[in-house]
Amino acid sequence: MHAHLKSPQLPSALGWVVPCQRQYTQRYLNKEEQDIVPEDLPAPTGKYKLKYQQYATDMKEGYKQYIQRTAEKAKATGTQDTSRSKVNEKHDQVEEASVDDLETLDRKALLQQGYADSPYHVRNSARKSDAETMAAEKKKQTVEEQMMLDHLSRAVISDPEQGLNTEEQESFPVPPDPEGVPLRVRRRTLHETKIRTTSTLTENDLAQKVEFDGRVLSRNGRDACRELIGFFFTHDQSLTVYEYRKFGKNRTNVLPFIKKDTYSHQRGRRKGKQYRLGDFYTGATLTFLSCDHPSLPKSIKENTLFRLRITNIDQIALSSLKAASGEHEEDTVSQEAQDRQVLRAIQDTLKEQLHKRGVRILTGLGKYLQHLDKEGSGLLEKADFQRALKAFHLEVSEQDFESSWLILQGNGHSNNKVDYGEFKRAIFGEMNEYRKSFVRKAFMKLDFNKTGIVSVIDIRKCYCAKKHPRVISGHSTEEEIKSSFLETLRDACSKTDEVSYGEFEDYYEGLSIGIVDDDDFVNILRTPWGI
Repeated sequence: MHAHLKSPQLPSALGWVVPCQRQYTQRYLNKEEQDIVPEDLPAPTGKYKLKYQQYATDMKEGYKQYIQRTAEKAKATGTQDTSRSKVNEKHDQVEEASVDDLETLDRKALLQQGYADSPYHVRNSARKSDAETMAAEKKKQTVEEQMMLDHLSRAVISDPEQGLNTEEQESFPVPPDPEGVPLRVRRRTLHETKIRTTSTLTENDLAQKVEFDGRVLSRNGRDACRELIGFFFTHDQSLTVYEYRKFGKNRTNVLPFIKKDTYSHQRGRRKGKQYRLGDFYTGATLTFLSCDHPSLPKSIKENTLFRLRITNIDQIALSSLKAASGEHEEDTVSQEAQDRQVLRAIQDTLKEQLHKRGVRILTGLGKYLQHLDKEGSGLLEKADFQRALKAFHLEVSEQDFESSWLILQGNGHSNNKVDYGEFKRAIFGEMNEYRKSFVRKAFMKLDFNKTGIVSVIDIRKCYCAKKHPRVISGHSTEEEIKSSFLETLRDACSKTDEVSYGEFEDYYEGLSIGIVDDDDFVNILRTPWGI
């Protein structure tokens, strides 16, 4: 009976529910169309209004700076066109004589210059630079505290006056405690120490210093990427260098790299002369004997000498100390200036020939010289360099080559051989330390294990071409830009599956030749590598 009563009610119930549901849905949609924004929505607070206004002004200011910068570049290139017309004509003749047109690898390498035109980093680069400045200051403070702690504590312990108390005790012996005296009141002295000293280092002495950042000149990536901070003390003309190591995000370590002592030049026109305040400036090269530093890494001790390049220096402290010391320039300063002038003339001539072909020529030359170095010492003879220049169609007059060779021989090379890395830096020049700092940052980001070698697989994973102007405009895909970069980089490497630091640096050294503005070069590294 219940089944009989329920069966006729089911269709009627369904028939009633469906129209009601349709009417409710229609009313809800109509109401949603009418009241998109509820009337009782609270007004935005002043905090969010200020945030939005600040965001809007930042965007406008960043865009204005970008427009102004591009306009200044256009004016600069316009004024340089007239002065460079003769140079360009000569350059065109050289290119026609050597190579009819740019090769495919040259064109692919030049695609990397497109990142310089991207306005993407106007705000992001400012934020990153502020964060980097704070991190650098914190790092320097940590190293300075460790240096002061090391030398002040060492001065106290090694002070000869520390033995005075012991001598007094020997001349006036104190009778020992009776056997019946309890242990808690007995005299238990390990040694007599006089904390306040009068003869050794004081904090004021160590405060008369100039601080500098440095890097090891090496093609070994592990050594080249060491973070070094040094101090030169004017009270005794001594110096010391510390290495700052970072493990993970929070763990750091500061260790002495070069012990505090007085040192002399080991190469160049000033060989044998003690380091003075005037020898310290950004770009200066300090030379040391490896045998004087037994705690150095094995990779550095393999060579008789190791070179340390000053990448940055405290200019305020340097200027004040120079004014107080009143040092006079020596005759060697003018001679070194003449040497630099000779080399700069050769560099200008070769840079004209390297125009738009710098990546292929410099990386290829590096591979060629490395192949000639059968012993692996990094030293080659005069005939080897002449053969290499001829193989890459680089024209250097006999007089210029002899002048550069005499300068390099005067830097302390023996057996009529010269380090080919130093030879390349002498005749081609090198990018400034500001640019090199970003090359090292990019490589350190890729070198997860700190081995000095990066696999091509890791480079492919880390390289990002999303912000390339050709990708944004739709003329190229991300994969095309990435593949062109990897192809030109592989051509620079001796092994197809890995890249060393020296090869990575040579690639960007060649790319740097065609870029005048430092900020443009930094964008080329910041954008794809995210540094």
